[in-house]
Amino acid sequence: MLFQSQPFILIFMPLTLAAYWLAVSSERLRHYALIAASLVFYAWWDVRFLPLLLAQIGLTWLLARWSNKGRRLPVIVLGILINLGSLATFKYLDFLINSLDAITGWHLPRSGLILPIGISFFSFQLISYLVDLRRGDAPLYPLRPFALFVLVFPHLIAGPIVRHNELVPQFSLDPRRPGLAQRFAIAGVLFTLGLAKKVLVADQLGPVADRLYEKATHTVLTFGEAWTAALAFTFQLFLDFSAYTEMAIGIALMFGLLLPENFNRPYLATSLRDFWRRWHISLSNFIRDYLYIPLGGSRHGELRYVWATIMSMAICGLWHGAGWTYVVWGVWNGVGLVICRYWQRFGRPMPVLLAWFVTMLFVIVGWVIFRAVDFTSAGSILASMVGANGLTGRLEAWRMMLVATAIAMLIPSAHQLKERYIFPSVPLAIVVAVIAVICVLEIGKGAPTPFIYFQF
Repeated sequence: MLFQSQPFILIFMPLTLAAYWLAVSSERLRHYALIAASLVFYAWWDVRFLPLLLAQIGLTWLLARWSNKGRRLPVIVLGILINLGSLATFKYLDFLINSLDAITGWHLPRSGLILPIGISFFSFQLISYLVDLRRGDAPLYPLRPFALFVLVFPHLIAGPIVRHNELVPQFSLDPRRPGLAQRFAIAGVLFTLGLAKKVLVADQLGPVADRLYEKATHTVLTFGEAWTAALAFTFQLFLDFSAYTEMAIGIALMFGLLLPENFNRPYLATSLRDFWRRWHISLSNFIRDYLYIPLGGSRHGELRYVWATIMSMAICGLWHGAGWTYVVWGVWNGVGLVICRYWQRFGRPMPVLLAWFVTMLFVIVGWVIFRAVDFTSAGSILASMVGANGLTGRLEAWRMMLVATAIAMLIPSAHQLKERYIFPSVPLAIVVAVIAVICVLEIGKGAPTPFIYFQF
């Protein structure tokens, strides 16, 4: 089920909120209401994968309990391997077979497995819990709050990647605690903001990017077309994913829960290190704490730092998609982070505008590699962007991209909006209501466009 669909907005959310708030006086009942709603939300896409989700949650919980009986390391490793195995089977099995075929010339049969929605996100959450348990940084939770930590539907499909200590303690808080009316008002604003970004801007840029990236697979783009493709996807990706985050944070607030920040105006970054502190923050923190630091980080010499950085980002790229273009995108960013670190050590900072321009250019080139179907079309687009195929053509959809630029640069992060800028008032309520109605009517014109990260 998509957040930006009429069934979700007009039916699912009102019914879920009604059930939750009718049961609000009982912690146990409101938890079960939210679990039941989350199971319906997940099963709406394909009920066949609901047992997989429940099995990973149940097995992880049972192994965590078993690890407390004197076999901590082997049991926890088994739990991590089960979750990694599930992710690898559904997401990477055909990718590995394709790669093996390319190397050997064999023609092995493909599995044809459908990728379950959200598997990358809930698998990472379960793995992070087991690692924290091994480190002594996580308690053994009862089954109900543990299952709810994974299942809460606002973050279940596409994040943010929430850790147990960020969410489980909130389950015991009374949703009726002081500030209820303000939380609901903020929730409505954040949800509507995300809805508008997705429906009115990101989904308008998506067809432009899709058409030109598809065209690049069989013909050479002009200079203008190449830059249109690159910029359209650059803004579409940010607006689409940050919209999901804002909607998720808004929905969770309606249940008295606060999800972590995920974006903080990343396209204002003046270095690549700054960019990754602002972009997909929950994933960046996960990569840092569960890959980069365990691989050695910066604590064991320069070679280890370079290795840990590039390897962590390569794995980050592979997490995004089962394809070598994603891996190369990850390596591109890893190499960029290494260069950025040593440039900063060199002690010759660039002027702010130049630093921002270089950073954005690096990011845009990376997004071309990320989005392109293959290396051939990526190379063709990049060649056209530097004028290797002439300087003809014009920038398309430039008005919408100006709007996207203003949104990306000017609108603060969801948490900043919540804490500093949203103050409930009648004029604000009217504006938000009008925007919400416009978006719902726009959605009604056809099937909603899935989020880019919907099936990760």
